[in-house]
Amino acid sequence: MNVIDEIKKRSVHVDKAIGELLPITQPEELYKASRYLPDAGGKRLRPVTVILAAEAVGSNLDAVLPAAVAVELVHNFTLIHDDIMDKDEIRRGMPAVHVKWSKAGAILAGDTLYSKSFEILSRIKADPVRIVKSIELLSRTCTEICEGQWMDIDFENRDDVEEGEYLEMVEKKTSVLYATSAEIGALLGGASDEVAEALYEYGRLIGIGFQIYDDVLDLITPEDVLGKVRGSDIMEGKKTVIAIHAQNHGVNLDIFGSGSATTSQIDEAVKILEDSGSIGYATDLAMSYIQQGKAKLDILEDSEAKDVLLAIADYMIERSY
Repeated sequence: MNVIDEIKKRSVHVDKAIGELLPITQPEELYKASRYLPDAGGKRLRPVTVILAAEAVGSNLDAVLPAAVAVELVHNFTLIHDDIMDKDEIRRGMPAVHVKWSKAGAILAGDTLYSKSFEILSRIKADPVRIVKSIELLSRTCTEICEGQWMDIDFENRDDVEEGEYLEMVEKKTSVLYATSAEIGALLGGASDEVAEALYEYGRLIGIGFQIYDDVLDLITPEDVLGKVRGSDIMEGKKTVIAIHAQNHGVNLDIFGSGSATTSQIDEAVKILEDSGSIGYATDLAMSYIQQGKAKLDILEDSEAKDVLLAIADYMIERSY
């Protein structure tokens, strides 16, 4: 199985539905700014997870496509606001929304995606009880994402961040949206509470693994592949598993939290982190979470959708960006 092909087979429907469910109306520039990142593509892992979860419990793409779009809009809303807070100027190889428009425009574009996601989800054709559960789940998730982002920012001003705190932050900031994607797909697909909860745990665990490995990729992937500045986490002083492990083992990086660095300085820092075992430790931890997540799918009957969900979990730590 080629997992990329399986993702693309479903993501093309998401791409089309985004255009239909989020048309460019007036004020035109607001909607252009709102559509800018969603139209740029991305991996579409979260909306495809919604679709696959529905398929895995016996439903189909058409039944949950608006929900898949809603989840993708929430994801893009977080990216727009993250780029403002992190002062990142490149996203998906293009100028960030706040660079192309303005900070104020980017905030409004993100807010538009946020509100539209709930409007779209509320109009889906499904059991009203399951729709309400889905809205409640997504709204709680958005709150948790904000909590996680706050923790992430707070960590930048602390030198005593522990691994457990980092993992809690990652769960809230990143993995809960994967978890919610899987559970919403299962809920709207007609799954039992037990199956829906198992799919939530699948998404939560692989989401943690995804983010830990994302921190690894920030260091080891070339910028032209990564689509953003390499080593930005180090320069920004991000307390990742890698940084925490390094600190606990007496490793000091001159460029940590410096705000900028040359390519040679980043190369040197990466070598130090590799030699100290910090990058290897983070990679192993990511793999552990992925394996735990895959085990949660044992509750499902065998199907193509289940196989793709398992393959996506593996893809989380096999990707190059």
